[in-house]
Amino acid sequence: MARLLGRVRDRSTVDDLDDQELRDDSAKAGCGLISACNDRAVVTIHGELRSVTLRPTDGVPALEAELYDGSEAVTLVWLGRRRIVGVQAGARLTAHGRIGRRRSERIIYNPRYELDA
Repeated sequence: MARLLGRVRDRSTVDDLDDQELRDDSAKAGCGLISACNDRAVVTIHGELRSVTLRPTDGVPALEAELYDGSEAVTLVWLGRRRIVGVQAGARLTAHGRIGRRRSERIIYNPRYELDA
């Protein structure tokens, strides 16, 4: 049991370090944290894509990606797109757009973006 608790503590320490690294990268990119963004504000955010999914909406293709910056996640949605070269899980990017809510999740529709090299 002690080993299991040690692994859980080690994993949470690793997660905390990963989150801190993402927050530091966001600051270096000159971006605010997602958790500090007000709804309906035009924002510039930076983070890592945790997932990318094709999810049609009302028969229209929509590419959705979850961007995480170490503080919170936001869903980026590109309407009318099935695929975007370079937009894949694990990629880091900076996104610009108006942040809002869809049900309880934070969302930005058709954001401008720049992929990290």
